[in-house]
Amino acid sequence: MPAFCFFDILEVVDRAKLDEYRQRVQPTVERYGGRYRGIGGQCDVVEGSWRPVFPVIIEFPTLAEAHRWYDSVEYRALKALRLTAVRSNGVIFEGW
Repeated sequence: MPAFCFFDILEVVDRAKLDEYRQRVQPTVERYGGRYRGIGGQCDVVEGSWRPVFPVIIEFPTLAEAHRWYDSVEYRALKALRLTAVRSNGVIFEGW
């Protein structure tokens, strides 16, 4: 069953670091079978009070592959870079 990483970028605190992250992250995603499904764009809240700011959705073949990417040696330094560049929320979930 596919799995998705959903990140919501709430605030950019270091644009240069975020730009570096963006330039380097895609090969790590692809190595674990991931594909970007959505990056940014307008969010229209139709239920509840959640207000996404800048959503990013990455699909992986399985939940295990999503976690393997997120915890991988290849992504570790990039994850640290992203976490110093932005304030964000993130979840990994399984589903269709």
